[in-house]
Amino acid sequence: MDRLKLGISACLLGERVRFNGGHKHSSLCTEVLAEHFELVPVCPEMAVGLGAPRPVIRLVGDASAPRAVMPEHGRDLTDVLQAQAARTADELADISGYVLMQKSPSCGLHRVKLYRDNGHLAEAGGRGVFAAALQALRPELPMEEEGRLHDPVLRENFLNRVFVYGRWQRLLAAGLTRQGLIDFHARHKYLLMATHPQQQKALGRLLGDLGRHDPEELGPRYFSQLMAALSRRATRGTHSNVLQHLSGYLKQHLDDAERAELQQLIEQYRTGVVPLVVPLTLLRHHFNRHPHAYVASQDYLRPYPDDLSLRNAI
Repeated sequence: MDRLKLGISACLLGERVRFNGGHKHSSLCTEVLAEHFELVPVCPEMAVGLGAPRPVIRLVGDASAPRAVMPEHGRDLTDVLQAQAARTADELADISGYVLMQKSPSCGLHRVKLYRDNGHLAEAGGRGVFAAALQALRPELPMEEEGRLHDPVLRENFLNRVFVYGRWQRLLAAGLTRQGLIDFHARHKYLLMATHPQQQKALGRLLGDLGRHDPEELGPRYFSQLMAALSRRATRGTHSNVLQHLSGYLKQHLDDAERAELQQLIEQYRTGVVPLVVPLTLLRHHFNRHPHAYVASQDYLRPYPDDLSLRNAI
């Protein structure tokens, strides 16, 4: 299977596209993500012809609609960066996620320095103009800043959504059918239960009406709600609930000692003694010995390649 594509700020790959002619090389991106994804570098500022080095750009004005301005020249780049976001959304329609450079007035997603019109720093930060426009155009696309990906929980959440997005792209490419949509939802039941249990039930009810709707119409509404639900971070409590549900499929197959061992590891995970990978590994071991067709269809037990080691640190 072809590797999924990730858009990525070019400076994170070591390209010298920063305003000062430098870069922000990220070993997480070049040594970890590059092993599993095709990385597609983008620098919106270079793409609109600014060159490197170049004068500094600042976010100026209201946090809800900041402008990207070069104070040295008074040049307002807001419109051209937003137009570049529209071009990127079209040209990179096949990407499954996007990693952005933090603090950038173009690419930052969170808490980018924002200046008032009088030149003083505002208390509230803003979002980079390019990033905000791209997110508005592709709201379901998983997007995250490189700096935040060093948090294991945020990294797992982001990459989990990337792989779900990739599976949706493959479903669309094969042709969206009612059965395909039902199967897609079924395989993500426990991933949803770990992030947003209430929405897992709500989406099930939404698809309960599928017989009266065209899947081409209902599918995008379903996927939008799915990705919003998956953007919530799972907790040890919600993961433990899923582990308990899965262990229920084994109750007729395990002896007393095996059941006790599994329950002990789930409790140790819930209380923070061991990472998620520990009870999951034992569950997978038992399901290898006692296969269950429905559990085997679930992406929760193996939602992404094991060697990403995402569940070793959460």
